[in-house]
Amino acid sequence: MRITIGMSGASGLIYGIRLLEILQTVDDVETHLILSGAAKMNIAIETQWDLSDVLALADHVHSINDMAASIASGSFRTDGMIVAPCSMKSLSAIVHSYADNLLVRAADVVLKEQRRLVLMPRESPLHAGHCELLLKACQLGAIIAPPMPALYNNPQTIDDIINHSVGRVLDLFNIEAGVVKRWEGVKKN
Repeated sequence: MRITIGMSGASGLIYGIRLLEILQTVDDVETHLILSGAAKMNIAIETQWDLSDVLALADHVHSINDMAASIASGSFRTDGMIVAPCSMKSLSAIVHSYADNLLVRAADVVLKEQRRLVLMPRESPLHAGHCELLLKACQLGAIIAPPMPALYNNPQTIDDIINHSVGRVLDLFNIEAGVVKRWEGVKKN
């Protein structure tokens, strides 16, 4: 299985990093990583990670400006792409097919080839323009999976919240990573 991970400039870079950490432990998953300039900046601002350590988590790293990369072509087979986090700027570019960088081009390829594109927008509150872009992305075939914390699983740490959101996104690719506390219903006495 091949999955492209795009990280754009929104807050929440830990979601993309955690995806890479988890996917590194899953057999037969090849990851392709693209980071925007703002994503690189936010890694330093929001996390304790060094950029080089994040890059080392991926099997293949592509420059945002490399429009000749393998993932820029539909003939290069992937199982899909996750943009985590997805900034409103990247969302707008994806919706409007404004492929002026590899992150947007790779997402456009995934949509045109009818593969799975999962967007994890990390913005709040949303105005009508954001909501319109999210609707248009759905209409194009993208899956919108904002990292909203689930509380039914009784998270004890921030890592629990991050892992649940990331695990649910991986569920969309039928990847069982063992990080989701599954709902079993209410136990009756």
